[in-house]
Formats: sequence, structure tokens, C-alpha cells
Amino acid sequence: MKNALEESKNMKTVLSMALLIGIFCGARVNAHGRPQAAAHTAKESPTEGAQQFAALGDLKLRSGAVIHDFHLGYRTFGQLNAAKSNAILWPTWLGGKTQDLVQFIGPDKVVDSTKYFVVLVDTIGDGVSTSPSNSKTQARLAFPEFTIRDMVESEHRLATEVLHLMHLHAVVGISMGGMQTFEWVMAYRDFIDLAVPMAGSPQSTSYDKLLWTAEMDALRLDPEWKDGQGTKPMTGGFAVYNEIGNMNVTSPAYRVAKTSPQDFPQFIEQTRKELTIDAATACDAIRQRQAINALDIPGEFGETMEQAAGSVRAKLLVVISPEDHMVNPTPALAFAGMMGAPVLTLDSPCGHESLACISAGPIVAKFLADPGSVQSTTLHAAASR
Repeated sequence: MKNALEESKNMKTVLSMALLIGIFCGARVNAHGRPQAAAHTAKESPTEGAQQFAALGDLKLRSGAVIHDFHLGYRTFGQLNAAKSNAILWPTWLGGKTQDLVQFIGPDKVVDSTKYFVVLVDTIGDGVSTSPSNSKTQARLAFPEFTIRDMVESEHRLATEVLHLMHLHAVVGISMGGMQTFEWVMAYRDFIDLAVPMAGSPQSTSYDKLLWTAEMDALRLDPEWKDGQGTKPMTGGFAVYNEIGNMNVTSPAYRVAKTSPQDFPQFIEQTRKELTIDAATACDAIRQRQAINALDIPGEFGETMEQAAGSVRAKLLVVISPEDHMVNPTPALAFAGMMGAPVLTLDSPCGHESLACISAGPIVAKFLADPGSVQSTTLHAAASR
């Protein structure tokens, strides 16, 4: 599993930028342009891993609102087998882009594209798919609020209407991608065989909501926010936003070990300058965080957590870190326990970034190939972490 999740340096860079402050790293379409639509058809042979767009027309949301002229970004790797039974869908995390996920796809990586047909999806609001920052007709806060379920509905349309898939072997996701994975197993119970939510949750806790609300408040208090209409860099708002993210993406023990009091001035100066984007892209950050704050999968289906877990037909491998201060692991652990799913526990002070500090890739790959061979286990971070 060389070059998979164990590539801690690369993974940490991606997670630090995308999970902590990131809604803006990776590929982005021009805020004033529209992505060129491309459909996946039998007549076309796009380069493997190339950015593509599915033109889905109007996307009706659960609220009744509509995103007009909706384009969903995606990339594909590998080949669909004759039985169409080897497709794996992997949606992006909070602010992540499919380009960030490419490093995990390929022979001897987390998802082997010589065995599986892999579909990476840019979730709504990531700045690649139709988002507040790039919509011509519903720009900025005119872009309707959407939910994690809406993300999954758009992905289901991609799978069925564009890629002509009637079943998925698995859905895999990290962080907000893990939330979408939990949503998939409830919304489409007979559509997938396996699911691997990593650092995700079926329900946002009050602590999660406090974090995301604080970050959104920091952005809205910037003088250049201007109700989402500002055009200049939001240096003050993003400075506080970055501070909040850095405080939560790892554990207190990690920060104490990695940053001495003497080094703190340099650390905080760098932190405050990590990201200074204008209000257009800040709207993407806010809309995706609103989706996370609204996450309550059992409540969405009018069920208790136990009822929801009992109704799942897919087999799950739930990956959590007890020190995750960004996505509290309590609901994911409860869900796994209620359905008897194996739990991969990452014992690391890296917290939400534990996938950057512990090699989980081999076990995830093993589960995708033979779910019955994986039992609950705990992996420990190396002492140097």
C-alpha cells in the first residue's frame, strides 16, 4: 500500500489546506465563467482522471429551492466491468476538489483503479461544481442553501443519468465526504454494497456546530464581507477563521508538542496569512458549512439513531479518531455499534488529521476487496508524531 494514505507528508498538506482552511486549494473554475459541460458517453474516451462536468439542468433541493443550470464536476479512473459491479464513488471533503483525491487512486493505492471503476465527485459548493462563487444566475448568497442530502442526490443523478450505473460497489469519503457516505447508505439502501466513512458523521453535534458557526461568524464580521458582495480580500475575517480551524483540526496535545511558546508568534503570523480570499469564495465556505450544521440523518428519515442504523443494508467500515475536534466521533461510533460495523480507530493526537499520521489505506483497501476479513482494530501513531 505504498503511496496510499500512509504518505503522511502529502496527505497532511492536503488535509491541512482543505480540511482546516481549505475551500480554496486545488482546481477552481473562474468565478465569472461557467465550467464546460461534458457528458460521459460510450462515444467519448476522455483522458483518465480528466476533469469532466455533467450538465444536470435544474437541481431541485430538499427545501424546494432549485439550483439552475447545475454542473457537477467529476473524474473517472479505471474501467467498468461487464457486470457493472465494480464502481466506487468518492465525494470530496469540505472545500476539497477531486484533484486532491487523485493521489489515492491507482494500482497499490487506497482504491486500485485496475480493479475498480472509480468516480471522484466535486460536491456542491466546492468552487468546481456549480457554486455561489461561479454561478451566473444565482451568485453568492442568491445561491440557495443546500444540504448533505442534496449533495448525495446530485451524485446519484450523476451515477444513474450520466454514467448509467444501477449499483455501486462502494462509497468512500473523508470528513464531509464521510458525512455523504453515511447519507448514501440511508438514502439509497439497496444501491451500494460497501461504505467507508472516514472522519465523518451521521449527525452534527453541538460542538461541531459551534466550530462551523464560529468560522462563519468570523467571515461575516470582516468589513469586506459586505453581505457577501465584497470584492477585496477579507484579511481580518480569514485570519480569525484560520485561527479557529488551526485550533480544532488537531488536538491540544499535538499543538503543544509541535509549537513551543517561543515559536508561537511565528506560528500565529503564518496561520493568519494562510488564506485571504474575497466574499465570493467565502460564500462557498459558508454554504458548505451550513450544510454540515444541518446534518441529522436519523432525523431526516424520522427515525432514531438505532432505527436508522438497523435499516442499513450496506456493510460499513467506520474510521474515527478519538481526538477529532473537528468532526466529533461520538455519532459515528454509536451508529457503528448499533449496526455491528467494524470500527478502525486511529489513536493519534493528530485529531482530524489522523489520516495524515497513521496508515489507514491498507485496511480500507482490504475492506473494499473482502469486507468480512476486517474486524474492529486500533492503529497507533508512531511516537515521533
